Amino acid sequence: MCRVKIHYLEMVKTQALATGFKLSDSVQSLDKPRPIFVDLGMTVTSVHSCTPSSHNPQRLLSGVCLASPSTGAAGMTDNIPLQPVRHKKRHDNKNRNGCCPWSRCCGMGDFRPRTVWLGHPEKREQRYPRNVINNQKYNFFTFLPGVLFNQFKYFFNLYFLLLACSQFVNELRLGALYTYWVPLGFVLIITIVREAVEEIRCYCRDKEVNSQIYSKLSTRGVCYSILNHQFSSLIPGSCFLRTDQLDGETDWKLRLPVACTQRLPTAAVSHHTKWLLRYEDGDPPVNESLSIENTLWASTVIASGTVVGVVIYTGKELRSVMNTSNPRHKVGLFDLEVNCLTKILFGALVVVSLVMVALQHFAGRWYLQIFRFLLLFSNIVPISLRVNLDMGKMVFSWMIRRDSKIPGTVVRASTIPEQLGRISYLLTDKTGTLTQNEMVFRRLHLGTVAYGMDSMDEVQSHVFSAYTQSSLAASLNSTTSRAPAATKVRKTISSRVHEAVKAIALVHCVTPVYEANGVTDQAEAEQHYEDTCRVYQAASPDEVSLVQWTESVGLTLVGRDHNSMQLRTPSGQILNFTILQIFPFTYESKRMGIIVRDESTGEISFYMKGADVVMAGIVQYNDWLEEECGNMAREGLRVLVVSKKSLTEEQYQDFEARYIQAKLSVHDRSLKVATVIESLEMEMELLCLTGVEDQLQADVRPTLEILRNAGIKVWMLTGDKLETATCTAKNAHLVTRNQDIHIFRSVTTRGEAHLELNAFRRKHDCALVISGDSLEVCLKFYEYEFMELACQCPAVVCCRCAPTQKAQIVRLLQERTGKLTCAVGDGGNDVSMIQEADCGVGVEGKEGKQASLAADFSVTQFKHLGRLLMVHGRNSYKRSAGLSQFVIHRSLCISTMQAVFSSVFYFASVPLYQGFLIIGYSTIYTMFPVFSLVLDKDVKSEVAMLYPELYKDLLKGRPLSFKTFLIWVLISIYQGSIIMYGALLLFESEFVHIVAISFTSLILTELLMVALTIQTWHWLMIVAELLSLACYIASLVFLHEFIDVYFIATLSFLWKVTVITLVSCLPLYILKYLRRRFSPPNYSKLTS
Repeated sequence: MCRVKIHYLEMVKTQALATGFKLSDSVQSLDKPRPIFVDLGMTVTSVHSCTPSSHNPQRLLSGVCLASPSTGAAGMTDNIPLQPVRHKKRHDNKNRNGCCPWSRCCGMGDFRPRTVWLGHPEKREQRYPRNVINNQKYNFFTFLPGVLFNQFKYFFNLYFLLLACSQFVNELRLGALYTYWVPLGFVLIITIVREAVEEIRCYCRDKEVNSQIYSKLSTRGVCYSILNHQFSSLIPGSCFLRTDQLDGETDWKLRLPVACTQRLPTAAVSHHTKWLLRYEDGDPPVNESLSIENTLWASTVIASGTVVGVVIYTGKELRSVMNTSNPRHKVGLFDLEVNCLTKILFGALVVVSLVMVALQHFAGRWYLQIFRFLLLFSNIVPISLRVNLDMGKMVFSWMIRRDSKIPGTVVRASTIPEQLGRISYLLTDKTGTLTQNEMVFRRLHLGTVAYGMDSMDEVQSHVFSAYTQSSLAASLNSTTSRAPAATKVRKTISSRVHEAVKAIALVHCVTPVYEANGVTDQAEAEQHYEDTCRVYQAASPDEVSLVQWTESVGLTLVGRDHNSMQLRTPSGQILNFTILQIFPFTYESKRMGIIVRDESTGEISFYMKGADVVMAGIVQYNDWLEEECGNMAREGLRVLVVSKKSLTEEQYQDFEARYIQAKLSVHDRSLKVATVIESLEMEMELLCLTGVEDQLQADVRPTLEILRNAGIKVWMLTGDKLETATCTAKNAHLVTRNQDIHIFRSVTTRGEAHLELNAFRRKHDCALVISGDSLEVCLKFYEYEFMELACQCPAVVCCRCAPTQKAQIVRLLQERTGKLTCAVGDGGNDVSMIQEADCGVGVEGKEGKQASLAADFSVTQFKHLGRLLMVHGRNSYKRSAGLSQFVIHRSLCISTMQAVFSSVFYFASVPLYQGFLIIGYSTIYTMFPVFSLVLDKDVKSEVAMLYPELYKDLLKGRPLSFKTFLIWVLISIYQGSIIMYGALLLFESEFVHIVAISFTSLILTELLMVALTIQTWHWLMIVAELLSLACYIASLVFLHEFIDVYFIATLSFLWKVTVITLVSCLPLYILKYLRRRFSPPNYSKLTS
């Protein structure tokens, strides 16, 4: 509990629209300081007043206290329990600048209350966080140091930095400084530009969100402490809240003002200084208990109406921010593997240098000779590898953005596209990601007859006949009300359908709201019930779908308040019902009930609907309920059992007396209330079963099938209840029809967890469904055992998961399996999971952009994930692997030639090629053909999508492994030795001829090796080959300092170069042909 003294008051008025808040009055930018307020996990218990003062405006979207609204949890949903924020103990009892005692940076510790002074900024003891969204990794001052640190913290770049710096020592200098500094500078410039572009894009996206307009209702010298909340709806003093941008759920949550403000007149809004409660400094405070129902959360939208409130949380105090982590610099597994290979190459470099000095018998200043050989053979570790890979990543990102088959896809982290080609675990949210959260009524089952979507016209005709034949309807009503409960009356199908539809139209918590030009019009709702202006508000989309279905068959809910409900028949007659009692749905009871009185007949009826597991023991005995519920559940439908019980006036009066007495009990109140309600829940008449389907996103089933065939295990992490998550898993075919489902029993102790894990261990090829509470217990006592069993499951469903739990599951998968993970989500509660995963994918849609802004990749639909992984991920990884190994081969070739040259000439540390030759070799002479490998592909995209099994080969890392690395090393040594020894054997008189023959043969060999490596030719590859060859021939005219121009024009030069090139390349062509002929790769069978 937190005591809040409000000494500064700022009213915020919002007009809700479908797109968000319509704000009036003074409009200002949001990127200014937001200096308020209280911790989200606390509860405001008291409100005090004092004189207000001017201050910086607060943003409504931060967390608004409704006319009493209190603390909530921004970023949390109703179905996820709030957890109080803990604060670390401070020994100095002082608040340092920029850090507040409740913020995340202070760690987790003991509970602390918080006092808020409104109107007296001089009394504030803390600095409050700015209310801005920031997804950037750097700021203006940390950008350059941060980028350089991230580059040089890896051995690869640090090695070249030391190499370049060594050239400032005269004894170690081997050539011009530019031969070392120009390549390093080029690599750093490319990296800095890429990071700068991403940071600028991120800054622009954040600025767009932070620049949303808002308005402030200011006061003029009047002091008050309790704010009014005014909302024009059929339920006075209430409003509905849309949280789809937080969790993807499109259902509306009911929000209420504090009780003492509900009676304030509407004029208090337009004259908001006249009617508000007013206190002087000496007056006693008003104490009011506030709860989550009194709070508007950050990044939510008021469904309709007008709300006046006070902003109480901003910045890092928001629960949505607390549930996320700071953006981190993700490094791909591929980059780590390349970094490991460069360490091996460096080890080889040291060994070769030591061998060269040892063969000189460590004569003279041998330690300087070691450093000179290290510099001489520095090409063994190619500096061009990093720049080629970085440029390749940019090309891959560009290809993803330009793919017309996945429009709207955005690459926000261009450093890890090849990660998409090695995903082993895909963790996805449910609501808004796999499903649309739009419920569609699919089936009505009466036991002997069932009605599907194609036979709803029959239901409509039964309802129409029941109400149009007035005499029959009166007879039926009279019989039903007067007959004792024990009397068995065989009803016709028409009457049974009518009773079922009527029950469905009554047993709910749905409220119809009438809107005209975006503004709720209560008067019109009461007088005309215009169908075109009516929308249904409810806390559950299931109930809305049921009410919409009853409207489609002729029985329409047209009005409702706290005490009454109005239905309209097909003939236009209004049926009035008095609501006597409502028993809301809870997670524990799994059912809801309502007692109503029909005003026309006086009949009192108790209607109830709920899950089949609890309703089976409540309704009268029947032989079809369990079987039909199972059949509908296997189809992925959410099944509700609807029942009815008629009550006499005496029975209801007796129940009401016992019910009121139970609610007034001091001890065991909940138990006593439940016992009284259960006294009615006996021998109820089973009316029907309803089947509602949660609409899946487009092509979710085939996409999940593709991912499963590709060897990717899919885990669904959701905050929904267990039954809903299980139905969605079946409906989306996350769990196949031939797989069993093991529902992990709820456990609270170590012993229970041990027994349940043993029971689960005995099952094989079984999907797991577990709740967040049970998961927490298992991870606390049996983390290793649970993760071992869960990783063996073909699919896992975790329900009732908090955002931090989602991130914890991702982290455990990474630590326990060592495999790459991909997290997919669309709401603010998925941000922590997305940021923790190796690849984060945000689904951008009507639910908002919070997840997509924080993700590495953003897609518009879940189905695009298949192509993103199967095509672009696979191509990016294979192309990066081929490119990196070829760059290593290119450098090892020239290093081998240098080693042979030094060995022949008495192990002298003299460079074979100097100046422009050594730079031109890895740039204009071979850069374009080698880099063109980023356009290579082994199969067409259609084939990759049709045969996702090709993706499995990548999960083992075969394209870049120690085996393939060793093969390329052997090829490099062979070709480098052949070229150098061939040039030494065939040259005639001058040393310059060795340079001409060997360097020309080397260039031609590289061009031919690129052609040998390419699997699918692209016209740009041909252009790159011809352009590089033309550049070399043209540059011979200017290289007279290194090459004898007259010699290269002779026939002797041509045949020597031709022979050396053929000997170095022809055997490799033959080996490639034999391998394709007798041991073809998997993809070659699909392309032939």
